[in-house]
Amino acid sequence: MSKIDQQLFSTHEHALEREYGVCPECGSELTVRHGKHGPFLGCQSYPTCQYHRPLVEKSAVEAETLEGTECPLCGQELALKSGRFGFYIGCSAFPQCDYIAKDEPEHTNSSVTCPSCKSGELVERTNRFGKKFYACSAYPKCKYLLNFPPVAEACPDCGWPVLVEKTVRGERRRICPQRSCKYQSKAI
Repeated sequence: MSKIDQQLFSTHEHALEREYGVCPECGSELTVRHGKHGPFLGCQSYPTCQYHRPLVEKSAVEAETLEGTECPLCGQELALKSGRFGFYIGCSAFPQCDYIAKDEPEHTNSSVTCPSCKSGELVERTNRFGKKFYACSAYPKCKYLLNFPPVAEACPDCGWPVLVEKTVRGERRRICPQRSCKYQSKAI
């Protein structure tokens, strides 16, 4: 049987020690901390030392001009830019002109009037996770929305002016979006 080297178990000069470096303010070890904006490196002797830095340094992305495009406000070229919410298209003469191209909501195949306010139309939108939903074009005045494609057809049971198309047990059906109504059509 071989003898075990006790220096392997000492904390002095351990291989995993100081994995993320040392604090430039107090010399303590930096560790991964978790905050509301994600992980970051913070000093181990917090709260006496308040030093912190991002875990990953983000490199700035240069704005790429889109040739053949024109800003509707000032006439300069538009550019693909990177911001805190991702990529967007804006004017290349930014401080002087603050134009940003907006996504136009897509109208559904057939125009469906909003059953709540009766003045807007239900348009297709996408949430921040990429899932589609259908909301009133009069938002923020009207906050009516549906999670499935609307159909301009009244419910035969309760009279609600809109039905939704949904797949139930592998069959496409039209269903009343009102929770109090349990109407389902036969398979389409």
